[in-house]
Amino acid sequence: MPTRRGFLAGLLASGLAPRASWADAGSPAYLAAAKLPSGAFALFGLSAAGGRLFEIPLPGRGHAAAAHPGRPLAVAFARRPGHFALVIDCVSGEVVRRLDTPEGSHFYGHGVFSADGGMLFTTENEFETGRGVIGMWDATGGYARLGAMPSGGVGPHELRLMPDGETLVIANGGIETHPEAGRLKLNIPTMRPNLSYVSVDGAVVEQVEPPEAWHRNSMRHIAVRGDGVIAVACQWQGPMAKVPPLLATHRMGEALDFHDLGMEKDVQGYLGSVAFSGSGEEIAVTGPRGGVAVVADADGRMLRRLEERDICGVAPGAEGFVFTTGEGRVLTGHGAAGALARHGCAWDNHLVPIG
Repeated sequence: MPTRRGFLAGLLASGLAPRASWADAGSPAYLAAAKLPSGAFALFGLSAAGGRLFEIPLPGRGHAAAAHPGRPLAVAFARRPGHFALVIDCVSGEVVRRLDTPEGSHFYGHGVFSADGGMLFTTENEFETGRGVIGMWDATGGYARLGAMPSGGVGPHELRLMPDGETLVIANGGIETHPEAGRLKLNIPTMRPNLSYVSVDGAVVEQVEPPEAWHRNSMRHIAVRGDGVIAVACQWQGPMAKVPPLLATHRMGEALDFHDLGMEKDVQGYLGSVAFSGSGEEIAVTGPRGGVAVVADADGRMLRRLEERDICGVAPGAEGFVFTTGEGRVLTGHGAAGALARHGCAWDNHLVPIG
């Protein structure tokens, strides 16, 4: 007997059904990549309560994903230095398109759709020149590559679309890498991370950097609040005896503001993910190396600390936050950490909200 999912996939392929939406994929709240007990990798769709809605194989370790704003399509990205980005139909589980960067470049693990879903933007490294670029793909035309624009720095990692729908905000980590050197960081003494605001037509609108003394504070992951405030999670590349604040916030036209959470050494100078709560009143950051997550108010004052082994993924939840761990746990972070679900997998770095 055909499954409901298979029946829907057949209707969609035949063109007899209305245009598919995320409801046809089970109305997932989140996307997350994971490693399975077999050693294989997959992209999961999770419900708001952390339940498994779908599981789609990946050819290698995933990092983050980009969710189409209207259709049940996800772009799964390989971990940096990434050599695959797969456009996946989350109803049928089929790979619609494999995206390949031009020779001499690779993906950095993140991407984002335009507000109308017509364009996909991806962070990339031109490793022969060391230049960071943003790849542009036509999501309405078979994901043909339209070109690339400068990211405004070196090592662009995460990017997000600003609320105006016309500007990208990009965390340029400042770290130069080359595939032949694996994950070796090539320019630590001279690295210069920044947060860049770039219009979708390629113009750099604004840039901010950490203070000179903190030029090794690699700006890696970002979250965007509805009013345009940015939260930035950093990864310190200097000596552990001198770890600076790792959480920063920024509003365009203002100074970059760093916040000391008192856990910087506990997490070995490394924040894995960052998110605003649904209300925008709180910020959560995760430190997987120390098994610590911290929830702060919107001004960067610590409210509570959660301790959970290998905690890394975080996204807004119905109340507060939802976290994922490398031990397969899905947790709620409202007040003390509480279990939502546990799966037989190791969740990777990010929990990506849909919608």
